[in-house]
Amino acid sequence: MNELIICEKPSSSEKIAKALSSKANKMKYGKKVFYWELEKDGKDITVLSAVGHLFSLTPKNQRERFYFDLKWVPLYETDKSKGYVKEYLAAIKKFTKKADTFVHACDYDIEGTLIGYNALLYTVGQKAIDNISRMKFSTLTKKDILAAYENKIDLDLNQVDSGIARHILDFIFGVNISKALTQSVRSAKKKFLKLSAGRVQTPSLAILVEREKEIQKFVPEPFWLIKALLDGYKDLIADHVDGKIFDKKKAHEIYEKCQNQDATVDKVKVSASKRKPPIPFNLGGLQSEAYNVFGYSPKKTQTIAQSLYTNGYTSYPRTSSQKLPETLELEDILDDLSKSSLFKPHIDEVYEENNIDKPNEKASEEANGSKASKKLKPNQGKKDDPAHPAIHPTGILPKKLDDDENKIYQLITFRFISVFSVDAVIDSMRADLNIVNEKFFFRRKQYSFLGWLKHYPFRKLENEDFPEIKKGDILKVKKLTSDEKETKPPARYNQASLIKELEKRELGTKATRADIIAKLFDRDYISGTKQIEVNSLGEHIVDTLSEYASDLTNEELTRSFERDLDKIMDEKIKKYQVIDNAKEEVKLILNDVDKNQIKIGEELFDAYQESMIISKCACGGNLSIKYSPRFKSNFIGCSNFPDCDVTYSLPRGATVLKSRCDKCGLPMISFGSAKNRQRACLDPNCGKENRDYSPEVIGKCPECGNDLLKRSGRYGEFIGCSNFPRCKFTSSIEDLEKNLSKTDGSKSEQNADSKTEN
Repeated sequence: MNELIICEKPSSSEKIAKALSSKANKMKYGKKVFYWELEKDGKDITVLSAVGHLFSLTPKNQRERFYFDLKWVPLYETDKSKGYVKEYLAAIKKFTKKADTFVHACDYDIEGTLIGYNALLYTVGQKAIDNISRMKFSTLTKKDILAAYENKIDLDLNQVDSGIARHILDFIFGVNISKALTQSVRSAKKKFLKLSAGRVQTPSLAILVEREKEIQKFVPEPFWLIKALLDGYKDLIADHVDGKIFDKKKAHEIYEKCQNQDATVDKVKVSASKRKPPIPFNLGGLQSEAYNVFGYSPKKTQTIAQSLYTNGYTSYPRTSSQKLPETLELEDILDDLSKSSLFKPHIDEVYEENNIDKPNEKASEEANGSKASKKLKPNQGKKDDPAHPAIHPTGILPKKLDDDENKIYQLITFRFISVFSVDAVIDSMRADLNIVNEKFFFRRKQYSFLGWLKHYPFRKLENEDFPEIKKGDILKVKKLTSDEKETKPPARYNQASLIKELEKRELGTKATRADIIAKLFDRDYISGTKQIEVNSLGEHIVDTLSEYASDLTNEELTRSFERDLDKIMDEKIKKYQVIDNAKEEVKLILNDVDKNQIKIGEELFDAYQESMIISKCACGGNLSIKYSPRFKSNFIGCSNFPDCDVTYSLPRGATVLKSRCDKCGLPMISFGSAKNRQRACLDPNCGKENRDYSPEVIGKCPECGNDLLKRSGRYGEFIGCSNFPRCKFTSSIEDLEKNLSKTDGSKSEQNADSKTEN
């Protein structure tokens, strides 16, 4: 009996093969594809891997104006950069020929299910689907993999249908409408401008534009805050009970009345409240917390969490669940984590706080005939996911993680430990004061018992001292202030708050929301690090579509399709019904675009032109980002060309920033690798006319022996040879020592070789 197991990624196939047999043999097909062979329960088993999706959708007839009739083809046919997929498909075709049974072991979600289904259906055919079983696991630990293999389930064809429908919907919405918008610009302006719209992408952008318009329309209103700084107590400030006072005359009267007056304590109240432990992470919760704590984008967090899962350190990240079922054997996980000196003290204390014996102590009590103690129970959230539990550590301690992985791993693990802890207790003090019959008050807070906060080092604790005061005390007012302020507009979204908003509005899925946000950044529709700002092009696209094709920006349409895709899973609606409904909606949107093609094209092109303007030129024209077909790169040019020939080159991958150069006023640019990002003025010659200095001599050139000089160029400081242009040796300051040591090393080797020869 021959069995073939198909996995989602090479790293997963290795984990699964080694879990099933310690004698699994690693084999190689072609130049790059590795697979595994093993024997188990009398079966010859081959474990193969995909590399994510191996097939993608494409129109059956490319000549049609719009595409509704689609087919699945190998990914390399639609994406020329995916040539390596050929070898993986060839390997699957070869090894499936002799297989009698097939096991689907890709990630247990809609995308994972579709990856394995398509890989087998379009290489083997229906034979594979008729003889297929499914492994379901939430961690890539040996225990879970073996359990999933021994308890294989049927392939969920409703899950497959939902995945197929989602891909078709995304294609017919995204490709057709993007194509229609691009054609509208070509018809109106005879220009090619590649524009992008999507079923979820466009309503998501509309949310950001809506907030941007609220900010633009906002009219600030002045108000006054009256505060009393109390003498003898550090940073103790009492606020007037009216808070924001919008009547200037009233604020002035209160301020004048209370000047140089003492405060009498009317009432002091101290109360205690409990703060429950946090709930386990689902993907949205993890993304939000990682953004708030580390500033990581949702996409980055998702990528790191996926890596931790693939390596067996944490559970499957793309889950909606906030629950940890008992079947996970949670105390065993805590016991494994206790082998780490970092986590052990916290876990020991969690047992003590709950007055529960640790598992090893429990076993000795049971052996002596005493009553077994109760188990730890996690604090859980309301959301559930039938596919996977909340994100949690597996108990396998990482051997080596980079800094980013370590931060996310500790965030997940400390969160897991803290959900078993006990309530924190916060004492609150409120004091009501009277200053010549004007009411003031202050509040102070301190933690009388840390509870779970002791085990979750990602929360800032603000413990404030309680002043020793009582009713009737007279407090001296050191200073009275009346601060004029203005009401603030609604805050812009950041990436974490936008993820929450999309989840709240049921737009996208837990697995796609981070990708949607990343796509909006890639399209230059939005920008910003801490706060998301909508760029001119993004705002105009939403404005134009809202006027001429409002169904596309209507989030209710997207939300209804999301619900329909879920209904496919529950067998409440058929796949073809959802797809047919989507086709009709897309055709209506395309008709709207066609009716207003010229207007849409003109407005979108004008918006694009406006979005490319970065500054004013000295001649009065606009400096804009332009594209050079000859050099296949962007550059900056003046709108008054050919009368004005001012141009500036842009390094590959450079971003034009909103900040300005202090010397010349031109925009700054950001360039370089993700790990070594640099900033410089757009003008590479900026400030050169003011440089009257002798470069610093750093050492001797390893190639010609002349002086090495520290020079300053567009991309920052670097080391260059004084014998330039005859000697072209250059080095970054960081790499200089390395280059010199390599050169010295090679010279030593040459000397050693010559001695040997002599």
